[in-house]
Amino acid sequence: MPVEMVCNAFDISRSSYYEYRQRRNHIDIERLVLKAQVNRLFTKSRSSAGSRTIKGMLSEEGVVIGRFKVRRLMSELGLICKQPGPHAYKQATLERPDIPTIWPVNLQ
Repeated sequence: MPVEMVCNAFDISRSSYYEYRQRRNHIDIERLVLKAQVNRLFTKSRSSAGSRTIKGMLSEEGVVIGRFKVRRLMSELGLICKQPGPHAYKQATLERPDIPTIWPVNLQ
């Protein structure tokens, strides 16, 4: 199928199509370095850091990056932060009549 027919069908210019094909073959090294840093910090936080926290950690290391770019990188890496939930206390389901209740002796 000719490129011109496909471009007309999707209402895009041919130059956009060729630019996309060229960009697809290009490897962005800076983005790969950022992904590695985000992954390292996420692992260091034991999967609990979100995009805001990682952005702060990167800023401390001298990397200038926005929160939404960190969020996009985390999404591309498949990183989802997990915050620990509240502790669930176990309710006693059975009463234990065999264990005596000891009441304090009234000393007067």
